[in-house]
Amino acid sequence: MNDQQVEQEIQTKDLTAPRVTPQRIEEVIVAEDYHVFPGTTLTVCCLTLANGFTVTGESACASPENFDVELGRKIARDNAKQKIWALEGYALRERLATIPCEPQRS
Repeated sequence: MNDQQVEQEIQTKDLTAPRVTPQRIEEVIVAEDYHVFPGTTLTVCCLTLANGFTVTGESACASPENFDVELGRKIARDNAKQKIWALEGYALRERLATIPCEPQRS
């Protein structure tokens, strides 16, 4: 299942609690840069988020004959986006936490 299919199922089941959405993931991305290392099939994508944090994703193919720049970019970007899900999930959970952390006593 891709992100949109999962989102559709969530909406169909009327799961309305606060959550991270595909739209949110796209909203926090403010810039993207790509680099293909010379002589390789390695493509790296660097996504810059609204708060200035960056995440990277990569793609590479085993056979140079199969290398396609656009496909490499898509795969590398998706790889980077997957990392944002964990970051946004953590940030949301922090906002939802109802019990503040108490300092440890010595």
